[in-house]
Amino acid sequence: MRDNPLLELVAVFVPLSLVSIGGGPSILAGIAHAVASRHWMSEREFIDLFAISRAAPGPGVLLATLVGWKLAGLLGAAVASLALFLPSSLLYDVVVRRWDHHRGKRWHSALELGLAPIAAGLILAGAVVVLRTGGGEPLLWLIAAASAAVLLWRPKLNPLWVLAAGGVAAAVG
Repeated sequence: MRDNPLLELVAVFVPLSLVSIGGGPSILAGIAHAVASRHWMSEREFIDLFAISRAAPGPGVLLATLVGWKLAGLLGAAVASLALFLPSSLLYDVVVRRWDHHRGKRWHSALELGLAPIAAGLILAGAVVVLRTGGGEPLLWLIAAASAAVLLWRPKLNPLWVLAAGGVAAAVG
């Protein structure tokens, strides 16, 4: 498989697709680990692709498409995208057709309650990966913590204001 980058992309992104509880941000740490352990690119290149994927319109998990493109060109981008989006989409389709049928059952409520902290933990792991890979400067960690606190305290606040304040703080600091 090491000789075939397309198979490697499938081997990485299909399992990540199936555990993407909480959406794309929940698998960011997994993508970063796969990229680093397979030496697909440098940390700097990974952060640059992450920034591009966040700035581009569409889901932030387009990072997978960019990783595939970096590894194997246009075909790699297509394979990585399909490997990430197709399995979870098919699973979601199967689950959603039966989900409401079981609403009100004890296991259904327990599963919903149990998945929330798992998703939050996975998303937090992704944030830590980005902060560590981005240089790990204490000011960045402080800005991220303050931003999270503000958004938890004022959940209806437009996150763009927090993003702008964080940008100003980083520029000044």
